[in-house]
Amino acid sequence: DYSVVFIKRAEYKGVHSGQISFPGGKFELADKTENITALRETREEIGIDDTKIQILGSLTKLYISPSNFLVSPFIGYLHSRPVFYPDAREVEIIIEVELSNLIKAFSHIKEKSIKTSADLMISAPSIDVLGHQVWGATAMISSEFIEVVKRIW
Repeated sequence: DYSVVFIKRAEYKGVHSGQISFPGGKFELADKTENITALRETREEIGIDDTKIQILGSLTKLYISPSNFLVSPFIGYLHSRPVFYPDAREVEIIIEVELSNLIKAFSHIKEKSIKTSADLMISAPSIDVLGHQVWGATAMISSEFIEVVKRIW
């Protein structure tokens, strides 16, 4: 079975502290393209040799208002299971879930109470991935990814 990799971000003073996400980060001028940013950030955050990652395509860009980021998600594929070397400054843990289990998780969407950066309490859809709550942009990207997979699988 194929797997999908999430990370739990390390605790820091920022709006995404401790959240479940995909590896990723800010575009740097040296990157030249957004897919190069995705590869570089994956290498930096979870230690995967980016020369072994095959980019299969991209998903819909998504604006994240609390951090003012425009996220450009990419789907990458590895021909074999990698050894992870997480950067402890950025990543608390790596969460590797089988694709079939991620698809099943979306059949059990729950609501999560979240305190926003503006100190408002809101309710947002979330899914459970191996005991971790995936919500917000990460859940939206995951949902689109699953719909793409269902079309070709």
